[in-house]
Amino acid sequence: MSQVIPSDDKPRVGSVERPEYRQKQTFAQLLRNDLGFLPVLLTLLIIAIYFTITTEGLFLQPRNISDLLQQIVNIGIDGLGVTFVLLLGEIDLSVAAVGTFGAVVTSVLAVRMHVDPYAAMGLGLLAGALAGFINGFIVAVLRVPSFIVTLAASIFYSGFLLNLLAGQSTLKVNDVDPLVALAGTPYSFLPDWLAFGLPTLLLVIYAAMEIYGWVQRRRLELRTKPLWVLVTQIAAAVIIVEGIVFVMESTPSPVKGLYLGIPNGVAIFFGLIYVFWAISTRTRFGRHIYAVGGNAEAARRAGINVTTLRIAAFTLCSTLAVLGGLLATSRSLGVASQINPTLQLNAIAAAVIGGVSLFGGRGSFWAVALGALVIGSLENGLSLRSQGTDIKQMVEGAVLVIAVIVDALVRRMQARQGR
Repeated sequence: MSQVIPSDDKPRVGSVERPEYRQKQTFAQLLRNDLGFLPVLLTLLIIAIYFTITTEGLFLQPRNISDLLQQIVNIGIDGLGVTFVLLLGEIDLSVAAVGTFGAVVTSVLAVRMHVDPYAAMGLGLLAGALAGFINGFIVAVLRVPSFIVTLAASIFYSGFLLNLLAGQSTLKVNDVDPLVALAGTPYSFLPDWLAFGLPTLLLVIYAAMEIYGWVQRRRLELRTKPLWVLVTQIAAAVIIVEGIVFVMESTPSPVKGLYLGIPNGVAIFFGLIYVFWAISTRTRFGRHIYAVGGNAEAARRAGINVTTLRIAAFTLCSTLAVLGGLLATSRSLGVASQINPTLQLNAIAAAVIGGVSLFGGRGSFWAVALGALVIGSLENGLSLRSQGTDIKQMVEGAVLVIAVIVDALVRRMQARQGR
């Protein structure tokens, strides 16, 4: 009999290893861990079926799917930033204001001061990073609650961007070609070879990383997900991604003889998801984020620099908010003094509906895509049915409440089981 090395991942009976017990998981455990995306995916499927029937197939038309994916880019990118903060058990209420502020900084520099557009975009992102750093410093070092800090920041940057615009309600960016090229022209799409090749390459890398991790855990005799779960996850990723690529490449363009393909904004969004998924699951920084969110004091005692992590999370959050703001500015060909009143809550809702816990320590960056698709599908489908803003907001609010209730119930179940 082999002696067991203590590990939280390895069930033990005394000092004797029991591999046959180690491999077993109940369906409830799978649903909380490896199949945690399943309820959201089923919700999205139900929404798609309902609106496809009630709109006589219009909802699943390639052109509508293309529009839907472009509509969720801003929410999704902001949601990615919010996810970093939520995983730490914090909150950021300044995302919408900071994102618009960074876009205004870029637009003012490029249009009014004639700064090089690339430099202007870089300075806009830097302004967002600085705003996030200040938020993180006050929260992590001065220990002021993040709710108060970011609420105050939202108010401050809402006023600051009005000051920068100097009374102008909308600043057009039609002549700033590099900014407009991000998402604002009929040709802001990936070339066909890249549209097909890049997602396929990323899928191969994703599958290889998942299989390698699974094999390594088996070799080290740590608990692993069942093989069928691994295959299901990879197959689902392939079907969803390649399906989206096929639909997008089948979308007719207003220009005769052309197809729209993958919009630059959508490619940037899903590329960021992939990068942050890899960081969160394959790097020390990512593991430390989850550790701090699960138990900050235990993480600190284990030698993790909690202060630095919090500052980094808020900095990343605000930087991503500005990137989302730049894409929104490019798509609308202008930046407005009025902040989108629903963007902030939709960004948080995208993460929470996708399964990111408001209490920290649990969630996936891929969940943000699912959450954003749920929100976007509801808005898009209700618009196709000519429903007003009142109905849209009531439906989205109900879905968000259900997601939070499920999160609280799962937390309670895990606490009872000592997880």
